[in-house]
Amino acid sequence: MTYSECLSYLYQHLPMFHRVGNIAFNKGLQNTEDLCFALGNPQQNFKSVHVAGTNGKGSSSNMLAAVLQQAGYKTGLYTSPHLKDFTERIKIDGQDIPQKYVVTFVEKHQNLFAQVKPSFFEMTVALAFQYFAVEKVDIAIIEVGLGGRLDSTNIITPLASLITNISLDHQSLLGNDLPSIAAEKAGIIKPLVPAVVSKTQPEISQVFRSKAAETKSPLLFADQLYTITFLEKNLKNQFFRVEKGNKILFEKMAIDLMGNYQRYNLPGVLAIVDILRDQGYLISDNDLLSGLARVQKLTGFKGRWQILQENPLVICDTGHNIDGIKQVVEQLQATTQNNQVHFVFGAVQDKDVSEILKLLPAEYQYYFCQAQIPRALPVDELIKLADAAGLSGESFATVPDAVQAAKRNASQEDIVFIGGSTFVVAEIEEL
Repeated sequence: MTYSECLSYLYQHLPMFHRVGNIAFNKGLQNTEDLCFALGNPQQNFKSVHVAGTNGKGSSSNMLAAVLQQAGYKTGLYTSPHLKDFTERIKIDGQDIPQKYVVTFVEKHQNLFAQVKPSFFEMTVALAFQYFAVEKVDIAIIEVGLGGRLDSTNIITPLASLITNISLDHQSLLGNDLPSIAAEKAGIIKPLVPAVVSKTQPEISQVFRSKAAETKSPLLFADQLYTITFLEKNLKNQFFRVEKGNKILFEKMAIDLMGNYQRYNLPGVLAIVDILRDQGYLISDNDLLSGLARVQKLTGFKGRWQILQENPLVICDTGHNIDGIKQVVEQLQATTQNNQVHFVFGAVQDKDVSEILKLLPAEYQYYFCQAQIPRALPVDELIKLADAAGLSGESFATVPDAVQAAKRNASQEDIVFIGGSTFVVAEIEEL
């Protein structure tokens, strides 16, 4: 079996949420437990930090991994979805899992897959856990795929749990309001395991307090402990002052992740680092500063307010739900003066696309497209919804076609932005 044949087998035999949507989501942990039991329960053989949330969990996971790598720990990182290649989901010290390892794992366990009938995600979680155990990582950062309580990753008992921003997304699976969604995310809080919430949201704070009380878990709202003040930014870094109580911890901390929203993720990352230090991990302030300044280099993280070129300025971001798009528009408005924005936009069918389109400024020039996955919203439907929202633009059959048109039309002073969906960003040729 070649690597290409291996991926074809997985796509054909295991339902994949990010390609086909809700039909691939199993509401339960039994399949993952059965797979891992057959593998000798590898999840019990490495230390971990568990990360959930609606927005910010990927950035927070990569920041934590970068800091731990910088501190000299052999660090596993499990995230999803991938942008370009399946192997991006499973990393050790910033290096993707070898394609040969994936092929060998799939070849060896096809009979097990036929018996358990896992989803694509459940299989991937089992693969990641076995890889981290076999390679004897010192610690692994494990990002949930969807929700938390019933997410396949939720068979671990971590050193600490981190929950980032909660907003409306995947309502058909997680609930139609923030408290319901928060309750699903709170499902990663384990008995006696410290839990951190990055951002205090008054309407759902009690959800986390109740769950932590039930599990007797220490609970910390990180933004009540750390004050993050934006100072300045250039095209490669943004800088913050970090205070804890009335004490300045860092006069000028650099982060190479450029999204404005990183200021909401940073308190949670700092709180988890403190918890790990308390548990014996040797992480110096220099490790922390250097790791956060080099996240993209250390972990290979892509797609979060990533600058692809200058003159014209070309930016991509994977924000794809209402809160994520609000953050994107806010940052675009702050970035532009009188510059024209050329916005390449695509979406998937199970998002509230009409509400998302209402957030987009009418004065932008739009290039509507669809990613090459079954779950993508057809561009002819998208352009009708956009017209109803008062947005004007052209339609393109593919993402690269839309990107090329936007670049052609943009002057040197304009901005080209590519987003609306993780899968649109995944098909940018520069990545």
